[in-house]
This record gives sequence, structure tokens and C-alpha cells, in this order.
Amino acid sequence: MIYLSHLLDSKTPSYGGRNPFELERKRSMACGDHANDSFLHMSAHLGTHIDMPLHFYLEGQSIENFQADFWCFDFPLVIELQPRGAVIHRELIEALEILPESKLRTCDMLIVKTGIGAKRHLPEFWQKNPGFSPDLYAYFRSHMPALKVLGFDGISLTGFQNRDLGKVAHQAFLNPGAPILPLEDMRLDEVFASAPLRRVLVSPLRIANCDGLPCTVIGWPAV
Repeated sequence: MIYLSHLLDSKTPSYGGRNPFELERKRSMACGDHANDSFLHMSAHLGTHIDMPLHFYLEGQSIENFQADFWCFDFPLVIELQPRGAVIHRELIEALEILPESKLRTCDMLIVKTGIGAKRHLPEFWQKNPGFSPDLYAYFRSHMPALKVLGFDGISLTGFQNRDLGKVAHQAFLNPGAPILPLEDMRLDEVFASAPLRRVLVSPLRIANCDGLPCTVIGWPAV
């Protein structure tokens, strides 16, 4: 088993370079208190997290609308690619089209490794992250009917340099009628297309009526 999610700490990069993570020790044994007691200050869209339809739709679903078995993925698919530009589109479709149709139709979680995760410690990680084209949603829905989650190593479905297009992409993928949830900022340094995963478990924080949820993600590499 391997972690596919990052630790949260003060170095966690944030979209736009704002709203950093803060762990505040309200009570401390080192200062004479009987126990340590910490408060978390953070955006719901920080670190490895899942976007809910509520993020872009007033009546969109949140965590209370998803059953526990939704978060278990038995047919994950890993794609490694080099983005051709600031927005991923045709290169991803081309990588998928060489695979057997049966693999596409059963895939319940698509994981895209772009390599941007290697720059997570640099401002470039959020300043020049590759976004995803909204047109991918229609392709996924027609060719990958079981797909529930799109995971990737970038900080957001929205490329910071193409925020208007990113808004359209979020609206497409988070369509409350048939959402494909973005799982953003995954830890994919131990994941390769040549060494597939046989199972993935996504465990979001269960916060009612919240538009984004930090997640712990665990993968089982194929034996």
C-alpha cells in the first residue's frame, strides 16, 4: 500500500499562492498545559483534495450525497503524459485511444501524471500548472461511462494562466447530473503507467455542506 496524498504542513502550496496552511497550538504541554490541542486554519481546497459539485453549483452535491462505496475504486487507470501546452486535451485522448475499449469502459478512476508534482516546492507548481480542457468531459462520458473521479498531480483542474477556461472546465466536470469529481494535487511520485494500481481508496473528511474536502488517498500497486 502506498500513499497517493500529500502531508499537510506549512510548506503545502496553494492555488494563487494564498491561504497557506496553519497549525495553531492552542494548548501546549511544553507551556504547562495538561494536553496539546491544535486548531487547523486552511482552505477546503488545499493539498490533496476532492472538489464537490457544490464548488460551482448552488444546489450541487456535497459529501453527504455520496455513499461510502463511491470512494472505493477497483479499476483505476494511470496515464503518464507530457502536456503539449497550458491545457491538456488531445494528448490525453490519444493516450487513452490506444488502450482496449474494455479497459476504458470499466475504468472508475483516471489518474493523470504530468510530472508537475516534481516542482511542488517551486512557485511554478501553481503559476504554470497545466489545466484540463472542458471538452474532455464529453469524451469521458461517451467512452468511460463508469468514470467517477479524475485525479492528477497538478494543483487544480484550472491552469492558473487560463482561469476563465478553468471555470468552464470545473462547471463541466462538476455537473450535478453526472459529475466526474476532480481529485487535485495527488502524490504520484511512486505511481507509473508501467506499474498499474489494482485498487484505490479515497477518504475525504466528512464535512457537511462543504465545496471541497481534504483527502487521504491510498493505492494498492498490482502484484
